[in-house]
Amino acid sequence: MLLLSGCKVKASVWKWLHIAISCFVTAGGLLLLKHSGVVTGGTAGLALSLSPILNIPFHYLFALLNLPFFVFSYFYMGKSFTFTTIIAIAILTGLSSLDSLLPAFTIPELPGAIIGGAFIGIGLIGLFRNGASLGGATILALYLHRKHGINPGKSNFAFDFIVIASSLFAYSLTNGLISVLSIAVTSTVLALLKRKLATVKPGESRAIHPASVN
Repeated sequence: MLLLSGCKVKASVWKWLHIAISCFVTAGGLLLLKHSGVVTGGTAGLALSLSPILNIPFHYLFALLNLPFFVFSYFYMGKSFTFTTIIAIAILTGLSSLDSLLPAFTIPELPGAIIGGAFIGIGLIGLFRNGASLGGATILALYLHRKHGINPGKSNFAFDFIVIASSLFAYSLTNGLISVLSIAVTSTVLALLKRKLATVKPGESRAIHPASVN
């Protein structure tokens, strides 16, 4: 009994460790996109686009935009998944707020879009595998994947493209095209790694132990 309890605790620790690492990687991707002036999709991209217009810090706006999706998640993805997602968003929000402590800097658009998009894709895969998401379109993408087998890369690209298209009024066409490249990179990473997605039911997780990573 003690051994079983110890294994559960260890599995839980690995799960939250991987969630924290995934949030860190995703936050790095968002940081690259923000400082390269590239728009991304989902609620994160919408928050990045609206933040300078509404003069509201990104981390506050990001949390606010996710509230409606928590309701959907609660009813269709389960309590455990919703709780884990809320914690993941809180971690990402906290990490993103640290950007204000960094000195001002800029990154060239093209490398920022490619590397930032890849980081976000890798971070999302890590969250998906541990029964979490970053809210918004990622909840819908994971729901469609688990319920209907729809490629998460394709659905995520569709959602993100809509967000970017709606934000072009504030950006140039060139910036918009580079932003599309960014979400294409994210979607490609999701599509290539979709076999790594957890096939367990919503609310459950299948954390990756370092020894199992090739």
